[in-house]
Amino acid sequence: MSGHNKWSTIKHKKGRADAARGKLFTKLIREIVVATRSGGKDAEGNPRLRAAIIAARGANMPKDTIERAVKRGSGELEGETYEELTYEGYGPGGVAFMIDALTSNRNRTVAEVRHAFAKRGGNLGTDGSVAWMFERRGFVGVSSEETDFDTLFEAAVEAGADDVEAGDPLHAVYCEFSDLHGVSSGLESAGFSIMEVKAVRIATNTMAVEGKDVEKTIKLMEMLDELDDVQNVYSNADISDEDLAQYMG
Repeated sequence: MSGHNKWSTIKHKKGRADAARGKLFTKLIREIVVATRSGGKDAEGNPRLRAAIIAARGANMPKDTIERAVKRGSGELEGETYEELTYEGYGPGGVAFMIDALTSNRNRTVAEVRHAFAKRGGNLGTDGSVAWMFERRGFVGVSSEETDFDTLFEAAVEAGADDVEAGDPLHAVYCEFSDLHGVSSGLESAGFSIMEVKAVRIATNTMAVEGKDVEKTIKLMEMLDELDDVQNVYSNADISDEDLAQYMG
């Protein structure tokens, strides 16, 4: 299982998705606003907006909340303007981290990100310090409930995906970023329950994390992810299933 998929599993199994629904909605709303502002309010002609709306629906966001976010992005309603930023850094033991953020105050955001790294035994890096270790990929999260993995695998490959990983509560389908819209549309047409569609960063060079660094690394991931301005957290940490199970209790 990829590092990205393991991190998703950690969040879901610790119950954080429900406990932090308010923060999740904040992140999704910001993505809808920015996606609309950058590509227009027609979801069919704006793949980024379509992906954001699918994610919002998967989180059970009310329809009127989604519509208001689109109107904010199109300028029909007033609202804050968000800037897209990416931060790079190193966690405990030299694990590489990349963080995507949407913020209305970059000074606040960089201070919060720097504080998280410092508190959890890492440090904020310079632009380009770890980006070379990651590649941009397309990700489609398919509900694993009542989904036959072998059937999904065949349909995903047929739609243009090049990797499928079993997971709970989501199976992960990966593809070239340029193929993301086609793969998600193909799986949706095939009747699968699509919960997430987005661009992700996948580590091409991983680092084994063991012992005390497992908890330190995951706690840094969690602290960064809990920041309101942070949209996504990625790392090249390679944590064994045994160590992960022990941490999860």
